[in-house]
Amino acid sequence: MNSISNWLQASVRLAAPLMLTSIGAVYTERVGVVNIGMEGMMLAGALASVAASFFTGNVVIAAICAMTVGGLLAVVHAYLTVSRRASQLISGAAINFLALGATNFGYARLFPTERERVATFPVLSPPELHDVPFFGRVIFAQPVIVWIAFILPLVSAWVLYRTSWGLNIRAVGEHPHAVASAGLSVFRLKYAGVILSGVFSGLGGSALAQAELGYFAPNMTGGRAFVVLAALIVGKWNPIVVAGACMLFGAADALQLRIQTFGAVIPYQFAVMVPYLLTIAALAGLVGRTAAPKTIGKPYDPEAI
Repeated sequence: MNSISNWLQASVRLAAPLMLTSIGAVYTERVGVVNIGMEGMMLAGALASVAASFFTGNVVIAAICAMTVGGLLAVVHAYLTVSRRASQLISGAAINFLALGATNFGYARLFPTERERVATFPVLSPPELHDVPFFGRVIFAQPVIVWIAFILPLVSAWVLYRTSWGLNIRAVGEHPHAVASAGLSVFRLKYAGVILSGVFSGLGGSALAQAELGYFAPNMTGGRAFVVLAALIVGKWNPIVVAGACMLFGAADALQLRIQTFGAVIPYQFAVMVPYLLTIAALAGLVGRTAAPKTIGKPYDPEAI
């Protein structure tokens, strides 16, 4: 029973960065812009968070810095894809390469001698609740960023489905010319969706680095943003359902870590493949069963009919 509780605790914690990143992913694809650059934005956010925490010792400032860096990279992606109508895939890939090189260089300059451990997000619940059988460690022993990761998809869904701004966001990805005919700025709404993807990717990177680890490692995202893109399809672009899919992938990630500690005879690389095999299986089972926003991946031309 204790091993199951530990696995669930790790599953929830590892799902938090995915869930945070998925919020922004929903918004950018709802406005019709694919952002594979979230991987780089998440990685840059992780380093910015650790660096800010190292110099200030404040995790709130660290999270804000991570969101700012992710948002700035998203502005670049929005300019290239929305204003200049560049290829969304090439722009995203370029941001990933840029972030990978920049974070490796920045990490080497900031921490030239050894890996520095910085402050992590605190656990706010009273220690007495941690001793509650089974659920104590799974729910109450989690850092505050995990709680935030569970609350924000609910808020995001309310904004997306219960506000006029959310309706405009959804409409842009389906019928941008109809939105323009209503007197709304399609470019402004698209920029908002893309920038949100960078902001939440940066926050997801901060959660990855400081939920428990307290340090940065080169390429520590390990393709997690691509898993989020798969979760979008599984969750049909609904923030709550997508967050649930991220929980499933987080559980698979925690499972592969447990498999490695068991000392199995199979190489550990096969255990590392588990979350990604689950991603492929989920996508294969949903091909043709989900309907993406109609203009996703297509540049908006205000003069086109």
